[in-house]
Amino acid sequence: MTTVDERDNQMGRARVKDNPELEAFYEDLAKIDTGALWTVANDIEPWEPTPASAPVLWKWDEIRPQVLRAIDLVRPEDAGRRVVYLRNPKRRDVSAACGWLFSGIQTMKAGERAGAHKHAASALRFIMEGTGAYTIVDGHKMSLGARDFVLTPNGTWHEHGIEEDGSTCLWQDGLDIPLTNALEANFYTVHENDYQTTSLPLDDSPATYGHPALMPELDRWDKPYSPLLKFRWDQTYEALQSYAKVTDGSPYDGVIMRYINPKTGADPMLTMGANMQLLRPSEHTKAHRHTGNVIYQVAKGEGYSVINGKRFDWKEKDIFCVPPWMWHEHCNTQAGEDACLFSFHDLPTMRKLGFYAEQALEDNDGHQIVES
Repeated sequence: MTTVDERDNQMGRARVKDNPELEAFYEDLAKIDTGALWTVANDIEPWEPTPASAPVLWKWDEIRPQVLRAIDLVRPEDAGRRVVYLRNPKRRDVSAACGWLFSGIQTMKAGERAGAHKHAASALRFIMEGTGAYTIVDGHKMSLGARDFVLTPNGTWHEHGIEEDGSTCLWQDGLDIPLTNALEANFYTVHENDYQTTSLPLDDSPATYGHPALMPELDRWDKPYSPLLKFRWDQTYEALQSYAKVTDGSPYDGVIMRYINPKTGADPMLTMGANMQLLRPSEHTKAHRHTGNVIYQVAKGEGYSVINGKRFDWKEKDIFCVPPWMWHEHCNTQAGEDACLFSFHDLPTMRKLGFYAEQALEDNDGHQIVES
């Protein structure tokens, strides 16, 4: 296999040595806002993807107390959204958790209600704890329970709240804000009436579109995103268990299933996708890497993942990220219980642009050597 150093000595790489005449040339180019490609080519055209993010594990035991502190410090109507966001140490300039993905933990208490707004960025929620939570997306009100997955497609009016008889709730928000801002395409609009009004029945979206292999004969949905806006945990887990009975699963991801738009079979939103995967008791997957950023949340169980040679031990509600083109593998350390990982990612964007690539680790029987 050709090493990076060997490739750097091959044709196609810039190897121009500076001299006084070239330095003067570069200065003259800069005066007219131009530059010589060969001075930057090796940086802007790498041999392979060079991730700008670090793999990070956010421990729930550390995050949760800090998120709950915010309840006494700021009101949702003042903050807009009471969110503690996850900050990748290498992506602080764009407030990203990984690559071009934003993630944060939002909390609300019983009786609170955050105002309606919309933005160009796509958003999703994965409910972590509490009762009585709801969201309203373009007039569709949905009740939310633990481990439910809910969509807020780009450009849709949305608001969240907790019923008076509910309890303090926490959920993970996932958005492609950094990507939307990088494309200089973002906008944010507050609802003129502060809140939406709706005459639609509660949970009409999952009641209409949440039945596998069935589509209403009177369906007239014409939006570019999924009409199913809430994916219930009990149905998701049942699907994983059923699939596990008839498949060996992926050697890299275990029993993995993709959330989809039931009308098209495609990803539920244009720029972001999501998966749920089940690792059987004591299962240890092999390592692979791919383009695209992935943020995982442990939905059930405990274990560890090895990311680019470093081990990250996780348990339920912990969150970790895998930047692009980093080797990763997962292990369920429980001998008698399965483990489940929810993840969201920007792979729909990678695939639409033709940028998706994947590679399996062939050395060491498909497993990484873990750093001491």
